[in-house]
Amino acid sequence: MPRRFLRAFMLACACFTAVPAMAQVRLKDIVTIEGVRGNQLVGYGLVIGLQGTGDQLRNTPFTQQSLAAMLERMGINVADSRVQTRNTAAVIVTATLPPFARQGTPIDVQVSSLGDSRSLNGGTLIVTPLLGADGEVYAVAQGPVVVGGFQAGGQAQTISSGVTTQGRVPGGGLVEREVPVNLRNADTIRLALRSPDFTTAIRIEEVLNARFGPATATALDLGTVEVKVPFGLRDRLPALVAQMEALQVRPETTARVVVDERTGTIVVGADVRVEPVAITHGNLVIRVTESPIASQPGPFSNGETVVLPRTQVEVDDQRGRRLAVLPRANTLQNLVNGLNALGLAPRDLISVLNALKASGALHADLQFI
Repeated sequence: MPRRFLRAFMLACACFTAVPAMAQVRLKDIVTIEGVRGNQLVGYGLVIGLQGTGDQLRNTPFTQQSLAAMLERMGINVADSRVQTRNTAAVIVTATLPPFARQGTPIDVQVSSLGDSRSLNGGTLIVTPLLGADGEVYAVAQGPVVVGGFQAGGQAQTISSGVTTQGRVPGGGLVEREVPVNLRNADTIRLALRSPDFTTAIRIEEVLNARFGPATATALDLGTVEVKVPFGLRDRLPALVAQMEALQVRPETTARVVVDERTGTIVVGADVRVEPVAITHGNLVIRVTESPIASQPGPFSNGETVVLPRTQVEVDDQRGRRLAVLPRANTLQNLVNGLNALGLAPRDLISVLNALKASGALHADLQFI
């Protein structure tokens, strides 16, 4: 095996892997065909068969009205009766209608509680029409609800894991109406980049022209590449698309640092660069401890027992921190080593990244999610 391939294999197997920005990927992984997309569907339905964890009908009148309307369609009149069941929950059902889905194609649906139901575990979704943005019915959903979380407890303690008020019905939706997508006899098709970039668009244009001939592809902007369909392939457009999807393209990525402040997660891109800077960081930590004591009167006295507050306050400003120097980082590994040398927790590192960006030393797009 050549040495350069052996080195690439060893780097890929390392615990910390930096994917090079110049790696080639398939065209199908970075573009979509304009007009070929899914459509969002939504519906309102009822989940039945719950073990006393459904909606309280006195608090959710829409659940009571829906239940009465469903029973009335089945020939049961409950308009003048007071229904007190806790085995029914009103839900919103959502799904995505994939492109080229034919009648009878099963799709997965998502079920989310609308009322005050505690759990949908063990319930069954009854027939629910799913509507598109135009108000037409495109699918119908029904089936048992699969819930990922659980909840159990007694009078004094309750244990829960995950979310029990939403679940999925795998394959529970059936397509009833097709969305027409006609790609036959098309003169041109447009490729939409998932991550718009001028350099990537030009590289896609060059790869397509090298494969299918000059002037076949034209980059219209940073997010769209227009492809002229060869005359001999206009009636065999799927074959042309399959050939284009298999082509290898080298995408260009923007230097970016993504920060999730809720979980303290930081993702640093391979192209991020840092200029030499000096950093010092310290936190003011204040600890307040309450240790109340009870003061009791002596024997045979007329005094009363009182609780005396006792508060202890400790302040730690971490004055022991020194000024640290972060050297120039021209590679991702150098940047990671430099940040690790600071010995900061993820929460503190987020503040340092903000300061680096403000000082102009961080050459990357700092994005918070």
